[in-house]
Formats: sequence, C-alpha cells, structure tokens
Amino acid sequence: MALSDLGLDSSRTLVMGILNVTPDSFADGGRFASHESAIARGLEMMSEGVDIIDIGGESTRPGAVRVSAEEEQARILPVIKSLAQSGATISVDTKRAATAQLAISFGAKIVNDVSAGLSDSLMLTTIAQLQVPYIAMHSRGDSLEMQSRATYGDVLAEVIVELSERIELALKAGISHENLVIDPGLGFAKESEHNWTLLHNLEKLKDLGFPVLVGGSRKRFLGILTNSQNPDDRESASIALTTHCAIAGVWGIRVHSVKPHRDAIAVVGQFS
Repeated sequence: MALSDLGLDSSRTLVMGILNVTPDSFADGGRFASHESAIARGLEMMSEGVDIIDIGGESTRPGAVRVSAEEEQARILPVIKSLAQSGATISVDTKRAATAQLAISFGAKIVNDVSAGLSDSLMLTTIAQLQVPYIAMHSRGDSLEMQSRATYGDVLAEVIVELSERIELALKAGISHENLVIDPGLGFAKESEHNWTLLHNLEKLKDLGFPVLVGGSRKRFLGILTNSQNPDDRESASIALTTHCAIAGVWGIRVHSVKPHRDAIAVVGQFS
C-alpha cells in the first residue's frame, strides 16, 4: 500500500501520536506498558483526532539497552491488532525487519525506523517486499553510543549527506520514492544547537524531495531552553515547536499529546 492510499489529510501537517508500550521510554515509560492501558490510550488518541498512532516496544532514548525481538513483539503486536481493528492508521516504531513484517501482518500500515536500515541489514529489502510506507530517520550509532557521535562540522550539510545516502540505498533496495518519508532525527546523536540548526532549515530538508517528519516532542533540548527537568513540563514548548513545523509545511509531527497539537495546526491553517 502506498502512502497516498492511506487516506491521510494532505492539506495540513499530520499528527503522529506516540504510543510507547515500554517501561523505560524517556517521557512516558511505564504509563502504557500494559496492553490494556496502551489500547485505551490509542482509542483516546483516536477520539482527539490523531492521524497516525506510532507504536513502539523498545525505547530508543540515549543509553537505553535493547530488548529481544520476542519481547518487543510481545509488547506491541496485540496492541497493533486491536487498534487497527478499531480503524486506526498504525505505524510501527522498530529497527528490526522481522518485527516490521509481523507488525504489518497484524494491521500496521507504516514502518518507522529510527536507524534508517542501519540496525538491520534486512530492513530495506523487507520494506521493498512489503511495499509499505517507510520513515527513514537520521541517526548515528545505537542508543548506547549515539551521544558520543554528536560531533559535526556542519550539522545541516552532514545530516543531508547521510540521509541522502540512506535514501539512495532504500531506493536501490526497491522501496518506491512515493513511500519514503524522512526524519532529521532530533536528539539522536544531536546536541541542542544541532537540533535548533536543523529546525531553522526545514525548507532545505524538504528540498530533498520527500515528506518530512519531525519528532521533537518533550525532548531534552526543549527542557534546556525552558529550564524544565520533567518532560511533562515541556508540553507548551512542544506545541510551539509544532506551530513552527506547521508553518514550515512539514508532512508530520510526532508528539505525545494529540488535541493541543491538532489545535495549533488548525490555527496555522487559518493563515495559509
């Protein structure tokens, strides 16, 4: 299924709601770790107008230790199945090809890979075979080492080059141009100043010719700016970031709450 076949509203920035079925994610670890609480949260997101629910079973925060594929799949597959049956458009947040394939069979429509295929050599060919939309995010290294690799001479130029390399490999593997979405990877091997530089240059990221997803919700660089230690206290800054992204015309934003971000996008829409 192509991205254009999902019935998503192309007239505005889309809201991708984060649903971490994990005990250790940075902003909401443990809140939705049970299948019941995760499904309830997904249904709540749907009632608030979410466009895509991004379901992940493995934390990718800096320093996180990987879980087994079996544990990741046990966490997410029942949730994906239930919410897909309820009519949600689901993306699966995974770095594993086997998990991606199972998630699609359980009803997910999109694969969101924070490693852009670097974590699993089978990912790109698997996505090509599945013929589903694929979100390729820029990152360097795994969760344990990525912050040590946040060194750039020119972060914008280097992210563009490295993303372009992943795009080229994805296309060579057989993933269609129409099914690719790119993500600059805020916070992944990035310090605060790197994130802000990328956000100042969203137009240049869009110039690569693919829809752009931005995921900055409640992240540490917003906490540094606003002196907010608790991720929950970064929500107003996250909404402001969504407003900036909507004005810039990005394809989607990945966020922890739904309605305030939908509201911010609606307001932006009144000026376009």
